[in-house]
Amino acid sequence: MYGVIENQQASPIAALVEKLTNSIDATLMRKYYEADLDPTSAAAPRTMDEAVRLFYGAAAANWDLPGFRRAQAENIQIIASGSVRQPSLVLYDNGEGQHPANFETTLLSLLRGNKNNVHFVQGKYNMGGSGAIVFCGRHGYQLIASRRYDGTGEFGFTLTRKHQLRADEENDKKNTWYEYFTVGGRIPSFPITDLDLGLHNRRFTTGTVLKLYSYKLPEGSRMVTRDLGRSLNEYLFDPALPLLTVETKERYPKDRALERVLYGLKQRLEKQDSKYVETSFTEDFQTREFGAMRVTCYVFRTKVEGKTVKESNKTIQDEFFKNNMAVLFAMNGQVHGSYSSEFITRALKLSLLKNSLLIHVDCTHLLPKFRGELFMGSRDRLKEGEETKELRKFLMAQLGKPGGRLAELEKKRKDAIAVDSTDAQDLLKNVTKNLSFNPELLKLLGSTFHRRRRILQTIM
Repeated sequence: MYGVIENQQASPIAALVEKLTNSIDATLMRKYYEADLDPTSAAAPRTMDEAVRLFYGAAAANWDLPGFRRAQAENIQIIASGSVRQPSLVLYDNGEGQHPANFETTLLSLLRGNKNNVHFVQGKYNMGGSGAIVFCGRHGYQLIASRRYDGTGEFGFTLTRKHQLRADEENDKKNTWYEYFTVGGRIPSFPITDLDLGLHNRRFTTGTVLKLYSYKLPEGSRMVTRDLGRSLNEYLFDPALPLLTVETKERYPKDRALERVLYGLKQRLEKQDSKYVETSFTEDFQTREFGAMRVTCYVFRTKVEGKTVKESNKTIQDEFFKNNMAVLFAMNGQVHGSYSSEFITRALKLSLLKNSLLIHVDCTHLLPKFRGELFMGSRDRLKEGEETKELRKFLMAQLGKPGGRLAELEKKRKDAIAVDSTDAQDLLKNVTKNLSFNPELLKLLGSTFHRRRRILQTIM
């Protein structure tokens, strides 16, 4: 299985998202088992949204309120430990958990398709959770511990790692492999009532805990409650359940917000009092070729909190575009692929909206056959196939049409530019950055703006 583990997500953030998605799946599965229902039956929910409504009912509506959302989020936690430079991450979920005897067919298995017949969970390939191993330091160390949700059985644990080839193996083996720890051929275990595992506001009784040692987070994402949280919010655009990110005083002794709830970018964008979003709109499309699709466009303000255009742009990029994703293709709230702002400037021809437009494409209700040709099994990028090309053309035609909502917003931005202001100069620099102009065209553009400035000054 070396090839399966090594050929998944290219980014440590996307790989971590797969772990969190598994935690959400496990939490929903626990609810189903507690209700003594068969998750593979025809009566089972067909989507995650249906499952949340069934299992949580009115409680889910209260997640819009911070207190209720926080209480639910404590059931799935991401906790940082170790040094600031090389943090280890603990992932906990109060989900279904596993008996030690079942580790090898569940938590340690690959390509078994354990969730293929369960429609209300995200997982189906039985491999995504292993993608994070390659980012666990040099040696791929990862601790896995679990106890079944009903308290039956013992607390089992194991450690995975990348096998270090010995001198006598190097000549015989082309590749190394990944292995896990057993005692006498079995997953080690022991009885517990509860354990202090450093979880926030609780002791461990049942569920699953993973520890990713020396996780290779990108620069600027090492503080899990703020920087990493922003990145995870992008990938988990609209998660079925809220999660809790937890920092420690040892890592950040001066920080006062050591715990923050993570509930997806959508929740942040659609706040009624948003200081960032100027306007948003949603369009529903349906065709015979690809089925139903919902597209939501969020247009950000050019200036926020009294900052200049340049300062505002930097703030917006840091808050909402940490992973350079301007068009998000999502299923069940999780991003499966994306376009950069190149799509906005080249495909839609909306240069003034380049740094101010975020497009969310909900692919949950696309036809399964069409959707299956869009995304890679790693769920972090689009396939370069005919279906992807057709979808791109369709979005270009619908969102970039003359007289459309985005075209009107682009025109509004053009009309609002005050040519003799510093902000206008900043905006012009942002628009023309990375665009190739020949020298004569640049001269013409410059003289045009100088003429308009003189006219304005005369009028004033």
